[in-house]
Amino acid sequence: MSTYKQIHGTNIDVLSSDPANPLEGQVWYNSTSNTVKANFDNPGSWSTGGDLNTARLALGGAGTQTAALAFGGTPPRTAVTESYDGTSWTEVNDLNTAKEGLTGVGTNTAALAVGGEDPLGIVAQNESWNGTSWTEVNDLNTARYTLAGAGTQTAGLVFGGNPGSPPFTTGATESWDGTNWTEVNDLNTGRRDIAGAGTNTSALAFGGEAPPTTGATESWNGTSWTELNDLNTARVQLAGAGSDNTSALAFGGLSGPFGFTESWNGTSWTEVNDLNSGRYQLAGAGTDNTSALAFGGASPSFAATEEWNTGPQTITFSDS
Repeated sequence: MSTYKQIHGTNIDVLSSDPANPLEGQVWYNSTSNTVKANFDNPGSWSTGGDLNTARLALGGAGTQTAALAFGGTPPRTAVTESYDGTSWTEVNDLNTAKEGLTGVGTNTAALAVGGEDPLGIVAQNESWNGTSWTEVNDLNTARYTLAGAGTQTAGLVFGGNPGSPPFTTGATESWDGTNWTEVNDLNTGRRDIAGAGTNTSALAFGGEAPPTTGATESWNGTSWTELNDLNTARVQLAGAGSDNTSALAFGGLSGPFGFTESWNGTSWTEVNDLNSGRYQLAGAGTDNTSALAFGGASPSFAATEEWNTGPQTITFSDS
């Protein structure tokens, strides 16, 4: 049997601590932990995070992989809000109104919870989060649920959804300036159960039901929507994450296998590694297609949380 030195021409480095910036393919022995480790380039995979305290689906989400916010959802319809620190969820102050099918924009400390359905029906309600509590602010012009959002607490964008009247889909798009919602140009394809990502001036809308179920993808430039290449797998009730209309991740949804994940590079979608726990009616957070968070949704565990990562990763070898 060949040894590592015979194959690579050198012995494995013996180090007392892991190198600060290991090279791709580097292997070393950590003499402090008595383990063999290696660094490799991870093209993208999901790993398990801490479960939500309140299991639910049809919830809203905002923030990043290491600082996220989850709010609302069902069953039963709830106002519960939780904050994620990259490891675990902590319950914080509730929404003013319990609702499901809402969307979220912004960060862990400055977010909006928009639209949804409460015990009295479909709402245009808009609530603002300051890191401590929710405050009701000005409503949407078009009440709806199963809509999508992008942007920040002071510069938001919402689009699509179900207004509750025939044809039970809408392409309505509204822009938020921190005080009021303004109707702007509609999606080219009105749909419900849609996902989105990006900012108020550079957003992406994908998936949903027109009907039928679609993989349609549209890019927003701050003024209008442009149709681009479709998802590889058409689906509804999916989630998304992304920084703008050139970098996004689509995951979950009703599409056959519920864990499908696709990465967007500004031109086309590429199928990547699936969620470990396939699900639909989930929520997402994250700034681009390299770092995202998936949580809640209809799956074996409505509380499951998963973290998406790409790039350099260190693994530890075991003797099993």
